Amino acid sequence: MNPPLADDRAGPGAQLRNLRTFVVAVRAGSMSRAAAELGISQPTVSGHIGELERAVGKLLLDRKQDGVALTPVGERLLLRATEALDLLDAAVREATFVADPGAGEVRIGASEPYIASGFLAAAIDRAQQHHPQLEITVVPADTGALDFGGLRERKLDVVLGRMPAEDACADIEAEVLFREPILVATGVQSRWARAQVGALRDLTGARWLLGPHGTAVRALVTEAFRAEGLPAPRGAVNTHSMLLRLQLLARCDYVSSMPSSLLRLKGREWGLTALPITLRQSLPVVVATLRRRSLAAPVHLFLGHLRAVTAELNGEEDGPAA
Repeated sequence: MNPPLADDRAGPGAQLRNLRTFVVAVRAGSMSRAAAELGISQPTVSGHIGELERAVGKLLLDRKQDGVALTPVGERLLLRATEALDLLDAAVREATFVADPGAGEVRIGASEPYIASGFLAAAIDRAQQHHPQLEITVVPADTGALDFGGLRERKLDVVLGRMPAEDACADIEAEVLFREPILVATGVQSRWARAQVGALRDLTGARWLLGPHGTAVRALVTEAFRAEGLPAPRGAVNTHSMLLRLQLLARCDYVSSMPSSLLRLKGREWGLTALPITLRQSLPVVVATLRRRSLAAPVHLFLGHLRAVTAELNGEEDGPAA
């Protein structure tokens, strides 16, 4: 018979405390970093994990000079502990929402184009206009690299970005919000804004701002040029940073691929204009969640507003508030 996850000296509160300390120590990679994150002493962290190991009857972590590593038993416990703590967190968030409808927290990961473009900002503004008590946390996330660690660790509720839905991992639910045309943009003061440009071949000699090799939009630009029998452009500046691209476009004679939503929502503010060139394919913008995870009520509320902003961008009739 397997031992229970507590001995006679540890009540439910101590069990949860020890599980949380264990999860933080694993993510931090060392007892000392876990202690700093939790605001307790390193011996206290060691004590909590020691209690947990005695309850389980097996070592959960290998202690090394440079940190800690999970044992096979620790790996199994980490999965269940993360799920248990997530359920507890969701219960507290649901209770907060019931006690004060419209309150609660939503944690979002977003790729930078949708932070910079104003698309995410429009959804946040819409949600908080209807629900001023809603607290929203946004962190950068690289959906192009299929980085869903924040979802899997339950640090994020949703991730917004550009990714083919069929590329999603088995444990990720990817809802396509819309398919977005990728345009070619330049600054309104750029010589390219005044030039007779109607096709990619007219941009011979242009200085391009591009994403690094291997990114979806970079591949789209390359394919569009090759389809017209032209060599792929060399990136004068290759960067993931949309903010850097916007700054360079506003002040120099560059051209860049650009999501249509950014130009629509922020083009005038940044002094940008779209050239009369559309790359041949559009790319899906998705909102990703963790499959089989029960989302808290504030998250469902926010997703409703995100879909409403999507409908507005698509020119559809505005949906009702969630």
